Amino acid sequence: MFLSQCSTETVSAAAKSLAAGNLVAFPTETVYGLGADATNSEAIAKIYRAKGRPADHPLIVHISSLDAMGQWVLDIPEYAINLARDFWPGPMTLVFTRSELAKDFITGNQNTVGLRVPNQPIALALLKEFEKLGGKGVAAPSANRFGAVSPTTAQAVIEELADYLDPKNDLILDGGPCQVGVESTIIDCTSEAPQILRLGAITKEMIQESTGLLVIAEVVSEIRVSGSLESHYSPVAKVVLDELAKIGEGFIALDSFPTPQGAIRLAAPSSVESYAREIYAALRFADAQGISRICVMQPEGDGLAAAIRDRLKRAAN
Repeated sequence: MFLSQCSTETVSAAAKSLAAGNLVAFPTETVYGLGADATNSEAIAKIYRAKGRPADHPLIVHISSLDAMGQWVLDIPEYAINLARDFWPGPMTLVFTRSELAKDFITGNQNTVGLRVPNQPIALALLKEFEKLGGKGVAAPSANRFGAVSPTTAQAVIEELADYLDPKNDLILDGGPCQVGVESTIIDCTSEAPQILRLGAITKEMIQESTGLLVIAEVVSEIRVSGSLESHYSPVAKVVLDELAKIGEGFIALDSFPTPQGAIRLAAPSSVESYAREIYAALRFADAQGISRICVMQPEGDGLAAAIRDRLKRAAN
């Protein structure tokens, strides 16, 4: 295992490593992913072992463009084409009825598969190189132990997974900090209208504007997706929402909130966008400092703020 600053040569080597059945952690605009050949059952099993992930939790397949979507799915509604054209590459995962290419070991034994085109140069270069070698797609959940805080830097991947990766064959590509910071919006495209299964940077309003359809607000789908458990994205420290921190406790809030006397300021983002970029690193820093309790003042509003609150609610459970 090595940490690379991602030259053309190292991205090419990483693609060859994927083709050989190894794991490659790589940056996306949301969080770092732990990737494997999405058609190789033995390689996919390595992801589940490294993460300690339950076998019934499906993986998202990353592809390089809209053109690669058809091989993975059967029915593509027109509104899904609109979404893909408007928001790919980007922080959006679309869920469809799967084709024969999407096996049970990818879908968690469901009849659906999630696809995404990431908006990150290294990720796209890796996917394109892998496709040149005959690859169909790269399955990549977040590069952390199951239920833990997602990594937004390569160093966080090392801290999470160094003990669970093969030091001779598995790779970590360092693309710097992730620019969005929370996982992709997941949208169910198996019905007549889109339904949000996981909140993210692509908002309800954006989806409705793209499709001209009313987006189902309440999750009624039985489709299992990543990050849908009540407890997830959790640090070791106890997370408490919308309380002021006491002496020795961690504190996260927008910079308009003053730091309570004696509290340890973990992050003071200036906007909702920077809040999303900083939140996971702040939670990880608290654990590194041995802080046992983190008080978080949640951002208000819809869109990305709602996605942040969703992650924080799960972290606090």
